[in-house]
Amino acid sequence: QLPTGLYKKVLVILHDSILPYMNEPTLMIDFLTVAYGVGGAISLLALNGLFILIHQHNLEYPDFYKKLYSLLDPSIYHVKYRARFFHLADLFLSSSHLPAYLVAAFIKRLSRLALTAPPEALLMVIPFICNLFRRHPACKVLVHRPNGPEDMSEDPYIMEEEEPSESRALESSLWEIRSLQNHYHPDVAKAAAILNQSLSEIEDDISGLLELSAYELFDKEVKKKAVDVPLEFEQVRGLFGKKNDIFAEHFSLD
Repeated sequence: QLPTGLYKKVLVILHDSILPYMNEPTLMIDFLTVAYGVGGAISLLALNGLFILIHQHNLEYPDFYKKLYSLLDPSIYHVKYRARFFHLADLFLSSSHLPAYLVAAFIKRLSRLALTAPPEALLMVIPFICNLFRRHPACKVLVHRPNGPEDMSEDPYIMEEEEPSESRALESSLWEIRSLQNHYHPDVAKAAAILNQSLSEIEDDISGLLELSAYELFDKEVKKKAVDVPLEFEQVRGLFGKKNDIFAEHFSLD
């Protein structure tokens, strides 16, 4: 039983400062699988080490995607390790051999949680979802379902279901992304509107969006050059804009 703070310090450096220097990295299987089951930030940090063991040392983790799916909660868009999590989730969901129901469950859950996410997270997760559609065309039924549910009460998707295969995500539609097309932030609305068009085959590069912060968004808006909007066809002359007005003889706007 490690203290939470020590757990985090170990897991943060485990994948690049410990595992590469071990003669038998597989000795860390039990430690990482237990950490993955703790929940919260500790589970997110355990993903790095598990990825190395799965990818390089043939670790079999039968319920891996079920656990990954359970990590998706409202805090996922706010935690300190958000960039690390979505980078690894992108790798884990990159295989074309994943069943459509599993990918659809991830798409639907991410979209539902996006309704309460901050703008900087939305600008990252919307391209992330679009990339999943590009890799798994069978999931496009979520977008192109003409008679799909329009609100939460009619949506067959079961948000509380822990098993992705039982969530009925493929029977649903992405009304959440349609709602984001009316988002107060214009960049988010513009990003969400891309699903109204045919997606290109080239995936979006989300690496530059993983670390996007609210400060960067604000700074970008502040530095935008204001566009001068013409309000009149004739330049104003005089105090009230009339050439022969008595005020124009005694007052000037210059």
